[in-house]
Amino acid sequence: MARVGSVCLLFSLCLASSGCGSDSEPDDSHEDPAPFGPNDPYDPAVEPAELSSNVTNPLLPMPLGASWVSEADGEDGLERIEVSVTTEARNVWGVDALVVRDTAYLEGVVIEDTRDWFAQDGDGNVWYLGEETAEYENGVPVSTAGSWEAGVDGALPGIVMLAVPTVGTSYRQEYYKGEAEDYATVVSLDESVSVTAGDFEHCVKIRERSVVEPDADEHKYYCEGVGNVLVEEEDGREELVESSLL
Repeated sequence: MARVGSVCLLFSLCLASSGCGSDSEPDDSHEDPAPFGPNDPYDPAVEPAELSSNVTNPLLPMPLGASWVSEADGEDGLERIEVSVTTEARNVWGVDALVVRDTAYLEGVVIEDTRDWFAQDGDGNVWYLGEETAEYENGVPVSTAGSWEAGVDGALPGIVMLAVPTVGTSYRQEYYKGEAEDYATVVSLDESVSVTAGDFEHCVKIRERSVVEPDADEHKYYCEGVGNVLVEEEDGREELVESSLL
């Protein structure tokens, strides 16, 4: 799963305004570009030519050079997650994708280093095209499990953030059968959130789960102009402590 989802992504201008930030029934007239159905074949409603590395969705702003830092207290100590939008180039699925680096540290020692690939369509949906990840032990990479790339071995892109989220809508975030099958459901459009980095209003709450890991279950909160500011799991929370966008 792309950890940027736990930092912040894009949305529609309507959602970004306080006037639109309220719970509502799903708009049946809006076509879901990455619909989730556990028994349905997946056919994302997007073509490579429709995608751009210019990610400007208000709920997931990713300008070049932007950065976020989140922290979580766990049983093994303090985990620190540093995310930054790089100037690296990566062609994925025929798209010149935006490369975002995500590095996790446990008590100051790197435990995971990932490069995630994103692009945005003309409607403002932010697509996730895959990741190149490595887990570390004692400073040495020991596993690249979880890596996948759209267009390779049947893998397909998913949505990290919808352009027009509606309560109750479920969508695929990634698709590499049997390896990467996360999906999300919009829970609320008007949440108040307080974290170390500040207080935020009219945030969108997303529930994320996985077909591959049925026990995985977390809620993420996305706020206008910043992105993901909070991740809640049964055994803890990961919250934003600083960002270049604040």
